[in-house]
Amino acid sequence: MTQLVDKASVAAAFGRAAGSYERFADLQRTCGDYLLEGLHGRRASSVLDAGCGTGWYSRIWREKGSDVLALDISKAMLEQCQKTRSAHRFLEGDIESIPLANEQVDLVWSNLAVQWCSDLRQGLSELYRVAKPDGCIAFTTLAAGSLPELQQAWRGVDERAHANQFLSVTEIEQACSLWRTALTCRTVSQQFPDVMSAMRSLKGVGATHLHEGRKNTLMTRGQLNRLSETWPKQDGQFSLSWQIIFGVIERD
Repeated sequence: MTQLVDKASVAAAFGRAAGSYERFADLQRTCGDYLLEGLHGRRASSVLDAGCGTGWYSRIWREKGSDVLALDISKAMLEQCQKTRSAHRFLEGDIESIPLANEQVDLVWSNLAVQWCSDLRQGLSELYRVAKPDGCIAFTTLAAGSLPELQQAWRGVDERAHANQFLSVTEIEQACSLWRTALTCRTVSQQFPDVMSAMRSLKGVGATHLHEGRKNTLMTRGQLNRLSETWPKQDGQFSLSWQIIFGVIERD
């Protein structure tokens, strides 16, 4: 359940994406909306948005009347969040070591952020720690089997990794085994008119950062043409599909 993650590089990757993030964050919004539905209208006086990004869901919870604390490892993301006054308070920090005392909020919300944890159980333990008794932790994360189209397309170009290997559903279940947890898995698919649109979407949300630290290089025209040929298509559209885990942990 552990993986080597360079947190400084993750923060930098998302910092670079901060200015354009919301233009490319369709996946985040789709997953977050499903997660909201799963909470069945649950209200929370106080919310920690852990991995808030530019604050899309911080704003939603604020509009619902919650007192919102926005947390992110990326200073640039927090600055974007502050510009739009998406939350009441802002905190730069790592989900695996949250600089808060115990039992601070009614709801911990974390949408597509905990996949960047080195140790998922440690990250979830921290989210659990800062939730109040009878509160809950609601999260989404990426699972193994995500981005098969991207991997298939790149196999026609070279043998290098171009996407991270995410934890399996079983490993995610094991990370949650200490608590009362409801998990569901759902495939979320996106369609793009061309390869560049699909790649731009991945880069725009910071998803092209690799844990192994290999630097991205510019694609040549030949590589781009080859990707276009080998990329799986659906009705002429270039597909990206993700395996998403939706989790709700009840705080005892």
